[in-house]
Amino acid sequence: MSPSPHILTASKLLSDIHQQLDSIVLGKSEVTRLAVTCLLAQGHLLIEDAPGLGKSTLALALAKTFGLAYNKVPCTNDLLPSDLLGLSIWDGTAQAMRFTPGPIFAQVLLADELNRAPSKTQSALLEAMEERQVTVDGVSRDLPSPFFVIATQNPLDQVGVSPLPESQLDRFMMRLTLGFPSAEAEIALLRGGDRRASAIKLGSVLSAESLATLQAMIEQIHVADAILVYVQQLLSASRAGATRPLSPRAGLALLRAARAEALQSGRDHVLPDDVQAVWSAVVSHRLSASHDSLTKGGQLASAVLVGVAAP
Repeated sequence: MSPSPHILTASKLLSDIHQQLDSIVLGKSEVTRLAVTCLLAQGHLLIEDAPGLGKSTLALALAKTFGLAYNKVPCTNDLLPSDLLGLSIWDGTAQAMRFTPGPIFAQVLLADELNRAPSKTQSALLEAMEERQVTVDGVSRDLPSPFFVIATQNPLDQVGVSPLPESQLDRFMMRLTLGFPSAEAEIALLRGGDRRASAIKLGSVLSAESLATLQAMIEQIHVADAILVYVQQLLSASRAGATRPLSPRAGLALLRAARAEALQSGRDHVLPDDVQAVWSAVVSHRLSASHDSLTKGGQLASAVLVGVAAP
């Protein structure tokens, strides 16, 4: 059965989005596709890499392409929660306290070098990422919709950084690494100059309302019972003697990401290939180092180890 016209239209639109992103982030089409997958699945994204490899440029290009309001917060060791969330100040004219929103009130928030921020500030993101709201002075305030956090993290061998706690890591649907560009991409980068300047000039391919429609379509992508069994067996395989096994939340994130991958491929149902495509990005930051064999290459080696036949 061929996909519905709505699925085909969405797939064509997403193809245009990938083309624009790939014109800015050169030679990293797999990474940009996964970043779009994360946004469609209403997750949050952690990008871990050394400085200067295009993390901020990717975040800006995503926001511009999807027509979303964008804020960037450099995370320093003296960043306070109020610097992120906002605070109430006295309004002498109104003779009342007035709330001044912080930079978190954006549709795309780039928390740059998050693992340099104090633990209290990192924790301030938890409610926002999970509940899509923040509470300041006992008052809860809704965040814009959509709300997408992109956090960057420097390698732990750099000065002034500390590892994010497991509870914080688990709020991120995916972790990606850009890595160094290929020789051809780097030559094109050197020839073309600053890609961030190009990203600033990008026009939107669609609106926030259109993105909300695509995100709603994700819920309609069919997942067969055999795929559910497949995912459960993968979760179970991660729990064999692990100190940090995969939780049911990880399984739900894996399914949402696989649905988004299916939509980008122009299908109304999930295949095992969709699970494999997003596997490493979804689980690598949730598993302990002793389970590297389960994540490398996205080949689902764990499925072979536990005798799961891909449906």
